[in-house]
Amino acid sequence: MSILIYIVVFYIFLSISLYTLFPKANIPASKGLIPGLNFVYWCRIIGRKPTYALWLLFPVVNIFIFCGMAVDLARSFGKKDFVHAAISVLYAPILFFLMARDRKVAYEGPIVLAENEYTGKLKAAQQSKNEYEFKKLTASNPFKKNPIREWVESIVFAVFAAAFIRMFLIEAYVIPTGSMEGSLLVGDYLFVSKVSYGLRTPQTVLQVPLMHNRLPFGEKESYLSKPSLPYARWFRWNEVERFDPVVFNYPEGDSVFVIPGRTYSIHDFRRIKALQDARIDQRFPLTVRPPDKADHYIKRAIGMPGDSLEIINGQVYINGDAIPNPPGMQMKYIVKSETTVLHKKRLEEIKVNINEVTENKGALVMALSEAQAEKIRSWGSDVTVIPEPKFPDPNYLFPHKAEINGQWTLDNFGPIYIPAKGQTIALNEHTLAFFERVINVYEGNDFVKKGGEYFLNGEKVSSYTFKQNYYWMMGDNRHSSEDARMWGYTPEEYIVGKPLFIFFSTQYGSMKNGIRWNRLFRSATMMDSIH
Repeated sequence: MSILIYIVVFYIFLSISLYTLFPKANIPASKGLIPGLNFVYWCRIIGRKPTYALWLLFPVVNIFIFCGMAVDLARSFGKKDFVHAAISVLYAPILFFLMARDRKVAYEGPIVLAENEYTGKLKAAQQSKNEYEFKKLTASNPFKKNPIREWVESIVFAVFAAAFIRMFLIEAYVIPTGSMEGSLLVGDYLFVSKVSYGLRTPQTVLQVPLMHNRLPFGEKESYLSKPSLPYARWFRWNEVERFDPVVFNYPEGDSVFVIPGRTYSIHDFRRIKALQDARIDQRFPLTVRPPDKADHYIKRAIGMPGDSLEIINGQVYINGDAIPNPPGMQMKYIVKSETTVLHKKRLEEIKVNINEVTENKGALVMALSEAQAEKIRSWGSDVTVIPEPKFPDPNYLFPHKAEINGQWTLDNFGPIYIPAKGQTIALNEHTLAFFERVINVYEGNDFVKKGGEYFLNGEKVSSYTFKQNYYWMMGDNRHSSEDARMWGYTPEEYIVGKPLFIFFSTQYGSMKNGIRWNRLFRSATMMDSIH
């Protein structure tokens, strides 16, 4: 709402400034106050066709078009210095007011036409090989900028363009953990399309370019939370499909402790005793972040809106039917042998991530695909490879209610229902265990329980209808993945994009371990088993 007010106020100031400035270009002042028509006359003043103003109707593109028009309007009135261009881009109405009030400022004509005409003369002299005329025109070029300004404007434009591409089109990410091992590996660098599921409006408006949420120095956030834009998604070409690997903002990442090496949410702190014992809440400040500035995660979309999901002995069932497992899906196994040597080189040959192999009472614990497990079993008759047992932990697993998930484990979980837009649920203690955070946080309501009754934004209710779709995201490395089994649903609003391909890959995330040349330019969406 605050950004809408800002836009309305800005447009009012802009219209008034055009009202005061237009008469200097022999345009009736009233034309500056008429929405749409004022931009048509603006185009005429700077030397653009009236249809050029139609570009202002296209989201995102209109930012560049408006900035260019503002700079050209200032130049048409003789304001051609770098500072004038900067003010035009930052807040055009200020400069337009100042030009209108300054009696020395006069309209010099449509700058775009004048510049095109001068450029035409330069090209004609060059093509006719008239060196004298070409040098004369170059030396007296009124549009020529000094080298320092050229460099500054080039750098500013490059940063702005890169930030634009990163924000709306494509961004590079690196896989830092093994949660998707079996398909995406630690050290894989991905290009992620931000248009695959539609252009998401950036909720955070003021931010340091090319930085997500943290400055590289000073332990400060890289953005201002206000003003902000409401969530919207434009040009939705594709919907999230089951088994898509998806990049999204961490759903519980709104309140976090940022410690060296990683981030823990306030919910992690409340659930994990080790974090409480370490007193991270006293050592690190709690940081509150808007949804689009929460950390980025990548998981596979396993559950779709409206699905019922259950995991039985490690197998995922959707609406009662077993679904195919991702190629190369991994589980943790206990590997033991009295005689066979299980050295690292041999494990590396079958692509085991040896950095995550641990030892427990003479046995090795490691994440393996079924194919890898069978390969190790073939190394000797005394080699045992058995799944690592998983035990109930209701405090750690969603929905964190012992009376509901007291016996749930990573391999035996659910059933749970995944909310879909437009579907209605009855409100009771059971449904609230799953959906209270959805209603309050993800859908922005004021929802409370008073004396056994439920109130939504001040009104008594007995049911709730979801405003958006939700997804169930899980890692392919099923026993080494922090995913929906810990924090629940991922709102559609939090979805960032879809991985395209791997453009670089380092062994175990470090150049010193070498480059995985065989993974370069492989698809990240149709990734087959690499084993």
